[in-house]
Amino acid sequence: MPADLAVIGLGPLGMPLAQAAVAAGIPTLGYRTGPESGSLTPAELRRMLAQGFRPTTSPAELGRVRTAVICAPTPLGADGTLDLTQVEAAAHTLAARLRPHTTVILESPVPPGTTDEFLRPLLEEGSGLRAGRDFHLAYSPARVDPGNRDFSPASTPKVIGGLTPACTESAAAFYGRLTDKVVRARGPREAETVRLLETNYRHVNIALVNEMAVLCHDLGIDLWDVIRCAETKPFGFQAFRPGPGVGGHALPQDLAAHTPRSLRMVELAQQVNSHMPRYVVQRAATLLNENGKSARSARVLLLGVTYKPDVPDQQGTPAHEIARRLLELGAHVSYHDPYIPTWHVLDRPVPRADSLYESAADADLTILLQHHRTYDLQGLSVKAQLLLDTRGATPTGAAHRL
Repeated sequence: MPADLAVIGLGPLGMPLAQAAVAAGIPTLGYRTGPESGSLTPAELRRMLAQGFRPTTSPAELGRVRTAVICAPTPLGADGTLDLTQVEAAAHTLAARLRPHTTVILESPVPPGTTDEFLRPLLEEGSGLRAGRDFHLAYSPARVDPGNRDFSPASTPKVIGGLTPACTESAAAFYGRLTDKVVRARGPREAETVRLLETNYRHVNIALVNEMAVLCHDLGIDLWDVIRCAETKPFGFQAFRPGPGVGGHALPQDLAAHTPRSLRMVELAQQVNSHMPRYVVQRAATLLNENGKSARSARVLLLGVTYKPDVPDQQGTPAHEIARRLLELGAHVSYHDPYIPTWHVLDRPVPRADSLYESAADADLTILLQHHRTYDLQGLSVKAQLLLDTRGATPTGAAHRL
């Protein structure tokens, strides 16, 4: 069966899109742009293959689809800006096979202006076609929340900004097969900036509650109770919760390298959030000292080392820095995570706890870094000698909370 769609980039953005497409009955090609890894289980991948998903390593097949969506990763470079290398490579590969009337959509996180000023010239020069006349070009910010059971692709509105009104409508016709609601932006710059605002909004608000967590601990105030009460306000407040750090693929961006004006709130939020792993280790050392133990030679068990609950993705997880700092203090670190069979820190394997409750009982300190659904926190709080909960997930009074 010929494919209608090519998803270029099979990482944390591309695989969920391909999954939603084949579930909607769209024959889909998957073209890998690099050593990417998504968060789908083997069972989910098998189901996709049965529904019409076909991974390919042949660039020629990209010229046989009606819609191509570029989901190549854009990690932070050494200078702190987004690295567009894989987007550029994807554009070159697609341009050489681009046919008239194809709809090309970019979903990768990019700075405003990238679709028109960076992607468009690459596609036009490589294909000899003109965007807006010979093929459609648009941007749509990816809205992927791994592990979230409340919002599926069908129930999550998609924002689209096309180079021309016809480009927007062509992209809208494609996404209308996947979602119940399509939102049309004025153009690709506006759509690109939607992603920027959504990502920075998350990081700034997490930074606020992370600062509140430190302050409330110093003042002897239960922040988790404060949040519980505050979120009853029906207007003007959205609840965010503190944690050991902020991971994931949606990176905050202040655009200082692209414009003469930086976003100072975002820069400050990055500083606050990047300090949280160090703060967790400080709290851990203090708890050990208060219980007559030293961090040096202490047995510390880390629970949950992924960046989100119930997914196997470790992108940007604060668990790495926390484990590294504990090891540097001389602690004996082990871990448990139902999604991560092996784990390495400082280029050496970290022992995995096979028996969760026995390991918690044996450890001098257990630190909950990620609350997976499989964890019985009431049982763990009884078994653990000392439990530090960085997610506020344990029953009140059952553990020391962040």
